[in-house]
Amino acid sequence: MGTTRRSALPHRAPAARPSWQAPDLTPYLGALAAAQTSAEMDAVTDHVLDAAEPALRALSDYLAAAARWKQENRGAAKRPPSNLLMTAASRALSVLALADEAGVNRLRFAYDPALETSTGLPQGTTAGPPPSPPSPGTAPRR
Repeated sequence: MGTTRRSALPHRAPAARPSWQAPDLTPYLGALAAAQTSAEMDAVTDHVLDAAEPALRALSDYLAAAARWKQENRGAAKRPPSNLLMTAASRALSVLALADEAGVNRLRFAYDPALETSTGLPQGTTAGPPPSPPSPGTAPRR
């Protein structure tokens, strides 16, 4: 075992870090299954996002602080760890924006008759499968 890893052992021990439990999504999944309309589905999703936002914001704040820790690796060549951590911090919050945009678009397609005629698709449908998520390490598109 290298010196670096050995020196990190006290910080890697389970007792050295508090437990961070995943939330119980059972009530939200039940409400989602019971949703009958796009508006109901969007309302459930909004509640999940509102509940998750503080944890995502805290995670983003932590990752940004880790990126700034001792200003290390600022001169590293390609993809320095600090840049990757800042990207991760940003993407943690991007989840909220993307999900919100999806909800707005779902409601627009479900309830705006003008969109039905302009797209040629029946209400509540889309042109195809959703785009694949970006691969890790790629910058988000603007």
